[in-house]
Amino acid sequence: MKMSFRWYGESDPISLEYISQIPGMRSIVSAVYDVKPGEVWPEESLARMKEQCEAHGLVFDVVESIPVHEDIKLGRNNVDELLDVYCENIRRCAKYGVKCVTYNFMPVFDWTRTQLDKKAPDGSTSLVMYWDQMRGLDPLKDDIHLPGWDSSYSQEEVRELISAYGAIGEEGLWRNLEKFLKKVIPVAEECGVVMAIHPDDPPYPIFGLPRIITCEEHLDRFLKIVDSPANSLCLCTGSLGCAKTNDVAKMVRKYSEMGRIGFMHIRNVKIMEDGSFEERAHLSRCGSLDIYEIVKNLVETGFDGYVRPDHGRMIWGETGKPGYGLFDRALGATYINGLFEACEKDRK
Repeated sequence: MKMSFRWYGESDPISLEYISQIPGMRSIVSAVYDVKPGEVWPEESLARMKEQCEAHGLVFDVVESIPVHEDIKLGRNNVDELLDVYCENIRRCAKYGVKCVTYNFMPVFDWTRTQLDKKAPDGSTSLVMYWDQMRGLDPLKDDIHLPGWDSSYSQEEVRELISAYGAIGEEGLWRNLEKFLKKVIPVAEECGVVMAIHPDDPPYPIFGLPRIITCEEHLDRFLKIVDSPANSLCLCTGSLGCAKTNDVAKMVRKYSEMGRIGFMHIRNVKIMEDGSFEERAHLSRCGSLDIYEIVKNLVETGFDGYVRPDHGRMIWGETGKPGYGLFDRALGATYINGLFEACEKDRK
């Protein structure tokens, strides 16, 4: 496997120098963050990122993400032009050495949490979603600003988008995803790029919005739309794992055996009785997921794709972008590296 770390570019308070000091770190996961969805990424930005990473002994070969414009997901307006732009961005990324592109097909919001700084008994803070904090909220009537929501949308735009997605429903979203894949995957194949779709987070409807990358049945359906190694999964253990019905370790084994996992996001969550969840430290005993079993299944199926420690807690007084501090993700990377080493040696 190839250990990687997400970096938010020059505005990130965590330097490439610090990332390079994490044992076993190989790849940087980043993107061009100052360009709006639906616009072409400047080659100069990609070239600079590649140079910056190489200067610190790191490889820029994973993009997370090239955002999918809402009009592509809704199948409206200038969707064909937007698809052409998306394909051009894949070509440009490939030109500068990118091998894997992560994206999602979540309507309106990339992820939903109710709190970014829930304090644990040990003093660390983390991201959580509590259903009792969601009850009674109606974005069609109320002005709501939840963590993970795109702040560039006005409340009126949010309401319009929610209504538009309600009109097309789940099957409409599947049709638009199929059009996207049939346009994009052939380009990715030509460029030697693996497209890795991220699951919905959380993997169930929020405010009635359709969500389709949620469970084993839906992942099977997704992979069959274009049966190609370039049409792959970014299997996020924490996203899929916050639904009690998902057996994440089993899913990892199944899709790794198929050769259809391009990227692993590994993190742990604690699922509460009512389906709420808290993000926790990476160790298996800290949450509801068996991280050892997940890694063991990857090793036994010969997984050689990208891995990154996903969201971390804020620990040791660190402040910064919630979920993306240095210390706890570095601990997570070290833990994951140790599991891989142990499982690989056990097989010999």
